Amino acid sequence: MPSSLSPRPSAPLSLHALRALCMDLPPANTQVQHAIAQREATLTKPPGSLGQLEEMTRWLGGWQHSATPRLEHVHVLIFAGNHGVMAHHVSPWPVEVTAQMVQNFQHGGAAINQIARVAQARLAVVAVYELAPTTDFTLAPAMTEAEFLSAIQVGFNAVPPDCDLLCLGEMGIGNTTAASALCAALTHQSGTDWAGQGTGLDAAGTAHKAMVIDTALAHHAAHLDDPLDVARRLGGYELAATLGATLAARLMHIPVILDGFVCTAAVAPLAHLHPNALDHTVLSHCPTPTGQTARLAQHLRMTPILSGLGLRLGEASGAALTIPLLRAAVACHTGMATFAQAAVSEKA
Repeated sequence: MPSSLSPRPSAPLSLHALRALCMDLPPANTQVQHAIAQREATLTKPPGSLGQLEEMTRWLGGWQHSATPRLEHVHVLIFAGNHGVMAHHVSPWPVEVTAQMVQNFQHGGAAINQIARVAQARLAVVAVYELAPTTDFTLAPAMTEAEFLSAIQVGFNAVPPDCDLLCLGEMGIGNTTAASALCAALTHQSGTDWAGQGTGLDAAGTAHKAMVIDTALAHHAAHLDDPLDVARRLGGYELAATLGATLAARLMHIPVILDGFVCTAAVAPLAHLHPNALDHTVLSHCPTPTGQTARLAQHLRMTPILSGLGLRLGEASGAALTIPLLRAAVACHTGMATFAQAAVSEKA
């Protein structure tokens, strides 16, 4: 069934229901992927000569459940949220910037607006919990169970049913601290292992950020064996919404492009619940070969589509930049002539 015809799933109303969804995920259609590979073998080119473009086509078709992958309805979703941990000044930017950038997105003035337009993608911005901050997670869980589930539901409901490809992004001053805390908890490491410069911290600021994360890890130490509890205690509203959207997309047979560190950290708990939970997702880019995103990609066994561009903006900019590449992959697969059609001799 094509993704554009997939019904919207019901959002989970309890942690038990959420866990059950995470443990019972539909697979890709391997028969479709085999059919795509068979057609690739007949096209007027040496086998495998389009490299990763051929892999992308199989990935798209397998998750869309369609032997003819399509990108007619491509959507970019940005989830925005604020963080109580900003009480510790873990970012050089003031919290007002989150709301200001949401307005910038809505008025068409951000980088993602330009990239989405060029990529022929529809852009939507969701301010989760109306940008009210989470609780300071050094003192208490970032979200109550009800708040966490509500943010998950926001993500579920934001995924359009007519979607062929979903690109996810985020905006939230302080959210690299939440993302780093998630990674540290899930990998049983420390704040020093995962704290980065974020949006411009110096060495002292990064060390302070690591200390804040370690304080949170110590406070929640008795509850970090459960990936969903990690997401609730150390995450944020926009991160939970990203997780919800990614899960809904899986149930709706929609492939997903993740935009960098924060988005990937947001969905990492899914991979700790189910080994194949992120197979319908790909990572758009890594800013550097050795930074946080690269280490998280290695942990999750992901290979970024783009490399060497030094992208670290967020707001789905890297994810949206992959759309033209995917469009080229689909165009080659569906538009190229076969050897028989073009009367081209095949390899002896």
